[in-house]
Amino acid sequence: MKLSEPALIAAEKLTEYLLKWQPENDKSKFLERAGYTQAGWQQLADDIRNQIFSLDAGLIRKTPYGDMYEIRGSLTGPNGAKLKVVTIWMVEYKTQNAKFITLYPDKED
Repeated sequence: MKLSEPALIAAEKLTEYLLKWQPENDKSKFLERAGYTQAGWQQLADDIRNQIFSLDAGLIRKTPYGDMYEIRGSLTGPNGAKLKVVTIWMVEYKTQNAKFITLYPDKED
C-alpha cells in the first residue's frame, strides 16, 4: 500500500539524530557514504520524500497513537552512491498524516 501525503519529516530528526554522530547506533557515517551531511540535511529530506515515500509500505504494528509502517528502498545520494534503507513511518490516528520516524540500513538481501 502507498502512504498518503503529506509526508512530514521533522528537521530535528535529520539534523539532531540521523546526520549527527551518535555513540550508539550511529547512522551518520552510513548516510555520509552517499554524500549526506548535517549542513545539507534538506537534501536528505527531499530524497526521502521523492525516492522512498512513494514506494509500497508494509504495516508493522499498531500503537495507541497510530499505525507504524516500513518502507524499504534504495536512496541515491548527492554523490550518486546508492544506499539500501528501511524507513519507518507512523500514520497518526488523530491527523491521518504520515510522520517520518527513522531510517536505518537495510541488511536483508
